[in-house]
Amino acid sequence: MFDNKVVLITGGTGSFGITFVKYLLSTSVSEIRIFSRDEKKQDDLRKRLNSLKLKFFIGDVRDISSLNLAIQGVDYVFSAAALKQVPSCEFYPLEAYKTNVLGADNLIQCALNARVKKIVFLSTDKAVYPINVMGMSKAMMEKVVQSYARIIPKDRCQFVITRYGNVVGSRGSVVPLFLQQIKEKKPITITDPSMTRFMMSLDESVKLVETAFKEGNSGDIFVKKSPAATVEDIAESLLKCYPDNNGKKIIGIRHGEKNYESLISKEEMLRSEDMGEFFRISIDDRDLNYSLYFDNGNTDNNVLYEYSSANTERMSIDEIESMFRKLKLLN
Repeated sequence: MFDNKVVLITGGTGSFGITFVKYLLSTSVSEIRIFSRDEKKQDDLRKRLNSLKLKFFIGDVRDISSLNLAIQGVDYVFSAAALKQVPSCEFYPLEAYKTNVLGADNLIQCALNARVKKIVFLSTDKAVYPINVMGMSKAMMEKVVQSYARIIPKDRCQFVITRYGNVVGSRGSVVPLFLQQIKEKKPITITDPSMTRFMMSLDESVKLVETAFKEGNSGDIFVKKSPAATVEDIAESLLKCYPDNNGKKIIGIRHGEKNYESLISKEEMLRSEDMGEFFRISIDDRDLNYSLYFDNGNTDNNVLYEYSSANTERMSIDEIESMFRKLKLLN
């Protein structure tokens, strides 16, 4: 699949990027280009992996000239560069827009000029029925990507999107926060005990991206079926593992948060294909022939549910603990 190919990963020093780089190093890939803004993280990764297949590019997806330098001669691109912290995006919405939306557009324009064959974009459950800027910007990114997929011939370049929820243990997620609070002898802060979130490992996110790359048609969105857990059960599993703790404290839901997250909307379920372990959401590929919008619609409205963390498989406290131990998150 990647034999003798050159691959570019934007945001390549993030949690997903590092895991995906390790996966690519197990293949016969010719070269892996890591594109990001943080020279310290790049230097750390260079020393840590010590592979001649790795090439590092300092740049920002907002800066089309830096992307142009990195993308020359690239076969495939995996787009993981993003502003993804909900609070910071809420305070600086234009910054989120510049990175998550305009950055994606810059990448596509550079990819088309460089004759890249395929790009896989990483999105989030927060893009479904978005209520915060991070989700809104990712939803907009998806629409921009699909607009290109409608126009650009598939034999020139293909654009595929993956959507996933909480990646357990990734930077900025809830588990590292809870562990830090336990370490500092502070109570674990719970927003709403009944709040649910999807639970996915970094390796599972790589499998999702790999499947989307292999199976995806231009404009498709791929979703991996995942279990969910309540925030309270996540906290209880950690308190169980660390008996020397100061308990928990309920602080209430924060701005920009939902009680549960959705990976597929009710409307998208109408055009979703159940692939067993995954869902494929096909693109709405109607053109701007207005009769299709005003005279013709979809009469198949039997799907009246979304795929969310509230109606997926629910993990028990013991299952959550087992997952944490398997992922070596507990010290």
